[in-house]
Amino acid sequence: MIAEQQTTHKVNLANYNNSWYNTGAGPFKRLAWYFVNVFFFQNPLNPSSALKVLLLRLFGAKVGKGVVVKPAVNIKYPWLLRVGDFVWIGEKVWIDSLVAVTIENNVTVSQGAMLLTGSHDYTSTSFELVVKEIILEQGAWVGAKAIVCPGVVCGSHSVLAAGSVATKSLQPYTIYQGNPAIPKRHRNLEA
Repeated sequence: MIAEQQTTHKVNLANYNNSWYNTGAGPFKRLAWYFVNVFFFQNPLNPSSALKVLLLRLFGAKVGKGVVVKPAVNIKYPWLLRVGDFVWIGEKVWIDSLVAVTIENNVTVSQGAMLLTGSHDYTSTSFELVVKEIILEQGAWVGAKAIVCPGVVCGSHSVLAAGSVATKSLQPYTIYQGNPAIPKRHRNLEA
């Protein structure tokens, strides 16, 4: 039997410093949003989009007309969220808005999709937070359980297929699929 050698890696947490990162709100606003998010957004028993849109606006989100927010949605910081007109946000969507997330007009974010603005520097022993904005341009469609990673722009009328992972920006009018998502075909829209 071969004995395996185990290596112990220690990280000095005193070096872990994300003091540069600012959420854009103080502790009271973040705490208030936490409870509003739990009771009115994550709660699957609250079907009212109108109430959710009102609450998002009260917490600083810019939200257009005709927006539908389905039950069990989780939004990190609404004051960093911009949503255009006639946007549909499906059940169990997770918008991790550590920095700005822009969702333009006529966008669909399907059930269980994740918009992730943050990650960590895995090359650093202190594993610093790294954040980048996400933009979903007009007419884009993020499929069910798809993931949009930090810094990605989903081009106008692009499609990220169900279960796919966008690690790089998507070209307009193109359908992407896979992990990582790659272009599969052109999206033709009928008038």
